[in-house]
Amino acid sequence: MRAVVIEEYGVLPVVQEVPRPEPADGSVVLKVEATGLCRSDWHGWMGHDSDIVLPHVPGHELAGTIAAVGSGVQGWQVGERVTTPFICACGVCEQCREGNQQVCPNQLQPGFNYWGSFAEYVAVPYAEVNLVRLPDDLDFATAAGLGCRFATSFRAIHQVGKVVAGENVVIFGCGGVGLSAVMIAAALGARVIAVDTNPDALKLAREYGASDTLQAGSTTVQEIRDLGGAHVTMDALGSNDIVQQALHALKPRGRHLQVGLLPSGVQLDVGRLIGQELHWLGSHGMPAHAYPEMLGLVATGNLKPADLITRTITLNETPAALAALSTGTPAGVTVIHPSTR
Repeated sequence: MRAVVIEEYGVLPVVQEVPRPEPADGSVVLKVEATGLCRSDWHGWMGHDSDIVLPHVPGHELAGTIAAVGSGVQGWQVGERVTTPFICACGVCEQCREGNQQVCPNQLQPGFNYWGSFAEYVAVPYAEVNLVRLPDDLDFATAAGLGCRFATSFRAIHQVGKVVAGENVVIFGCGGVGLSAVMIAAALGARVIAVDTNPDALKLAREYGASDTLQAGSTTVQEIRDLGGAHVTMDALGSNDIVQQALHALKPRGRHLQVGLLPSGVQLDVGRLIGQELHWLGSHGMPAHAYPEMLGLVATGNLKPADLITRTITLNETPAALAALSTGTPAGVTVIHPSTR
């Protein structure tokens, strides 16, 4: 099969012919119909993830058809249309038994723990726990984005942050995660304030439901306060500077959602957290069993993740697109179609 292969961190990957994966016990192999290009893939390419072993194939948000089924897998057949969370949970540990597969200590992540979906085929371990059937009218490109960015934002905003109508929600960073969060918070009836350095991203944020958009800068916190302050803030990018702004923009007893990765760490004003009774909430993906609520809202048109897709590319175009993330995040979501030449 053809795949994008990283031979050295930070060096442009190349598309190569590599062995197609075989289904291990309990796993399936998918023909990848669509896969998203995410900033997390860039972090992996840059060497920020200790789980990656070179050479490596990135890619972790995907949708496709089952091409092969391993022994022991019940209830799934070749040809079914599926997606999967980027966190493939074991299904048997304490956290999994309690329904918290997104923090499974035995989790495997495609594109990080093993070769991922920037390829024509990819394996999905613990298939019975992690596969999600797709509605017939949901296209693969839209479904691919559900596996990481949209599902991550849905759980962060709705299930962890518990955003309700009338609250001021400030989203810092309007890439795929941030724009998904804008759409979801707006659908819940919140007043959304979007913050980014990219005017094109802010334009999309307005289209997806943001009431106000702010060009990121030294006066951002004061501008948010002038708009009434924030009940909820979310760092959708991963930046120490953003965290500081987000915490200072919160009203007393406000909630901060940390979704963006922080490979360089972060400094927290713990005194402010205590004195203002602020809530720091981490949110990491969403388990497969939680997808039906989100898919239901997509089916009714309350959520429109297809609108987030602004670019589709081929495998051959993927290495350059990955490298371009070093200079900024393009507006919207980029989807790769591995079978397209």
